[in-house]
Amino acid sequence: MYIKRSINEKLKTFYSLRFPFSTSPKHTHRYEVVVGIGGNVGDVKRRFEHLYFELKREKRVELIKTSLILKNPPFGYEKQDDFFNSIIVLKTSAQPKEFLAYLMRLEKKFGRKRSFANAPRTLDLDIIFFDNRSIKSKNLTIPHPSWSERESVVIPLAGVMR
Repeated sequence: MYIKRSINEKLKTFYSLRFPFSTSPKHTHRYEVVVGIGGNVGDVKRRFEHLYFELKREKRVELIKTSLILKNPPFGYEKQDDFFNSIIVLKTSAQPKEFLAYLMRLEKKFGRKRSFANAPRTLDLDIIFFDNRSIKSKNLTIPHPSWSERESVVIPLAGVMR
């Protein structure tokens, strides 16, 4: 069950038992990672719930926080359904490129198919921040290059960074 609220005519928020969620770290994972999650194909909110449980079971990461879920219009390629977006905060001992590979495997497990930039997708996982690191390589840029310009990141992020 979700509690739905409107920010304005284009932006809606959803709250459930697991979004938002917060706990204290228990393990000794070294790095804190902020990940943006999104999707607009199928039952995305249910997929987020399944992702929550997948991450709770995974030994390589510890789920620390989740934000509210934001429903917002697409950008880039606009002829598609609205997106649902949220933020998750994890702890991991993996290095950034290894962690990125893990996220890409998760996307694939949840049915992600890559076709073109900003295409509709079942699940999108983007590293927003990785433990105050700054990385600029061919396959990975941290912090995420346009995080501060996207409502789909800024609004959910405000709830987990308190």
